Order: sequence, then C-alpha cells, then structure tokens
Amino acid sequence: MYEHYFQCPYCWEEISMLLDPSIQRQLYVEDCEICCNPIEINSQFNNNNELQSFQANNLEQ
Repeated sequence: MYEHYFQCPYCWEEISMLLDPSIQRQLYVEDCEICCNPIEINSQFNNNNELQSFQANNLEQ
C-alpha cells in the first residue's frame, strides 16, 4: 500500500489515504476523515508502482 497526503477540497485539512499500487488506475469516492464530505479520488500508478498522478475532487461543483 502507498500512503499519499493531500488537502481535502472542502475543509482544506491535510489528510492521507492508502492507495493500492497494484491497481494502475483507480477512480472512487471516499469521505474525508475530518469533515465527512465525499471526495472523488482519481489516481494512476506507472509500471514501477510509482504514483504518476493524483486528483482529489469536490463532488459538489
């Protein structure tokens, strides 16, 4: 598992999520552990299991 730190797009607090590098592309929704708002997580790993891109999006836009 890969721990990634980022800012919540709602409350701007720094939070972390565990990402699975064995799945190259991931798109899912997870609630912020601070403010409980839904965050759309979009991540991509390369063939070396390194994080290539990460986005945390506000779903209420």
